[in-house]
Amino acid sequence: MVKKHIKIGTYKEEDVLFLLKDLSDTKLEDSTINRERKIQSGTHYSESLPIEYQPPQEYVELFWKMVMEYKQKVALCIGVVAEQIYQLKGKQAVLVSLARAGTPVGILIKRYIKLRYEVSLPHYSVSIIRDRGIDENALNYIMSEHSEGKIQFVDGWTGKGAISLELTKACKEFEDKYGRKLDDTLAVIADPGYCTTFFGTREDFLIPSACLNSTVSGLVSRTVLNEKYIGKNDFHGAKFYRELISADVSNEYIDVITAEFASIFTKADEISTKRRNEEIDTGFYGMMNVESIQADFGINNTHYIKPGVGETTRVLLRRVPWKILLRDASSPFVQHILMLAREKGVEIVEYPNLQYLCCGLIKSVKEIDK
Repeated sequence: MVKKHIKIGTYKEEDVLFLLKDLSDTKLEDSTINRERKIQSGTHYSESLPIEYQPPQEYVELFWKMVMEYKQKVALCIGVVAEQIYQLKGKQAVLVSLARAGTPVGILIKRYIKLRYEVSLPHYSVSIIRDRGIDENALNYIMSEHSEGKIQFVDGWTGKGAISLELTKACKEFEDKYGRKLDDTLAVIADPGYCTTFFGTREDFLIPSACLNSTVSGLVSRTVLNEKYIGKNDFHGAKFYRELISADVSNEYIDVITAEFASIFTKADEISTKRRNEEIDTGFYGMMNVESIQADFGINNTHYIKPGVGETTRVLLRRVPWKILLRDASSPFVQHILMLAREKGVEIVEYPNLQYLCCGLIKSVKEIDK
């Protein structure tokens, strides 16, 4: 059993402890097209890494424009979900963010609770992988360190709900195997897919940390589960992209949002208290929308359909996009998507029946190889 966390990435250890194996010296990257071919031929996406896309200066400037314009909105959403967590679990809460999109969100929740309640909650970042489950070695480590702790899982946003379902399944398997029951509720900034009861908003809006890759996530890669490099007693792996330090904005982004917290304490408390007394629907309605898109565009696998601003951004940054569906091209939350789509020559399709603001469709291998 692995005994301790490692220092990886550019975040401060008082903000987050990564329970990951450092694979920085391992060659795991492949070109986007090669990787897409392998994934669609049955190789699991977690066995390799995409080459980290570095956007042009114009795009980085748009990122900062969005951060400054919507920093208070992001801060309020963080505050609402942080209040929900603290009201339910108090000082016993142990924040466990899902690497990597969950990591900056977990840090912000931890910062909010520290400022508001003067309580410093433990915060770990662990790996969960679709169809492969959560890192059980990491969970066992956390429980050995915090035997009375109440784990709270954290992520950035929900798309169609694949990770929410994966987490529920993983928690059930963990309980069956180890006899320890875990709360599978996922705390997120935005829940446009109606997948959880712990959310800041259900509006599909741009969470600025979704705009960039590792440079807003502590220079940590996506997580890796490849048995060539990960033994049965290891944590799942990740790389630290030290070569990108000059482009790293991770801590700067955290500080900008943190500076807004004091001004939204009262409003966040009011919203979360009101929500506690409401019946919150978790009907996974986004999946119905995905099934309509699947029928309309003749797509044989829902894995190729990525709804929501965050997921559409990911398709453009690290997959091979086929089309981008937009409900409203004038929304400020999709301007970076329009910029990326133009840069990569991806077709934009107006699709007014979207529950989300936008949706990314991944190109099938047959189309790539034509």
